[in-house]
Amino acid sequence: MLHTSQDSVLFWDRYKPDRDGPAPPPDVTAFEWTQYEGHGPGAELLGRPRTALELGAAECREASWLARRGVHVTALDLSPVQVERARRWWKDVPTLTIEEGEACSFLRADDQTYDAVYSIWGAVWFTDPDELFPLVAERLSPGGVFVFSHGETPQHLTGRRPMYGKGPEGKEMTVDRWCHSPETWAALTHRHGFVDVQARCLSAPTGQALGTIIVEARRPGQAADVTSSDH
Repeated sequence: MLHTSQDSVLFWDRYKPDRDGPAPPPDVTAFEWTQYEGHGPGAELLGRPRTALELGAAECREASWLARRGVHVTALDLSPVQVERARRWWKDVPTLTIEEGEACSFLRADDQTYDAVYSIWGAVWFTDPDELFPLVAERLSPGGVFVFSHGETPQHLTGRRPMYGKGPEGKEMTVDRWCHSPETWAALTHRHGFVDVQARCLSAPTGQALGTIIVEARRPGQAADVTSSDH
């Protein structure tokens, strides 16, 4: 079991810092699964949810994009710095709720179900799937979708691996991430009861090196007829 530490919180507090005072909110014009603007699929992977939960939302760019289109979105992040900034940026988006907390702890305490749970280079990459995936399944509505993406990792890096960063005064810090091939991710999601699983590595655009692993899955059951929003 992975337990949250103060080092983990500090690591993400320092992610994309505001270097010269509070930055204005970005102009979010699309829902992106990769780090390359306009590359790859968009929100269509989520279907047409009425409710959605993002795990590891950081700046809440995609969460705000969905919420502006009528989806009731809960965006979760471990870092109080990220949460404060996102709440400041998106305070005028009425269907977006931004929460602070660790993914597994939040899912255990939450009693809401969602039509979609997703993560974009977020908490799914940094949480033990054997702990996280059953909790996601419990919080999905019947027929609900679970979609996540993360950066392509070298084939020789598998399982739980440290990711390095710089802390205060140049101190080296690490957080754990789970590195798997698309085939292994597919097997893990199947093992935890998901169906209609598709896992792939989307190649990077020309001139770029790092691809993106994208995994789509669904909780068994019949999804509700969703007609309230147009994505």
